[in-house]
Amino acid sequence: MPTYEYLCKECKKTFSMMLTLAEYEKGRVTCPKCKSKKVEQKVAAFFAVTSKKS
Repeated sequence: MPTYEYLCKECKKTFSMMLTLAEYEKGRVTCPKCKSKKVEQKVAAFFAVTSKKS
């Protein structure tokens, strides 16, 4: 399940949520601290690990 990072525009808290694609597409994310719906998705870096086959 992908992890998405958000920033609350009301209380300025940054938080992460693990959402399924269906949940993400609904866009019903609220801040866990102040319960505001005024949240903005942050651009998140990711790290991929691959194995090299010889």
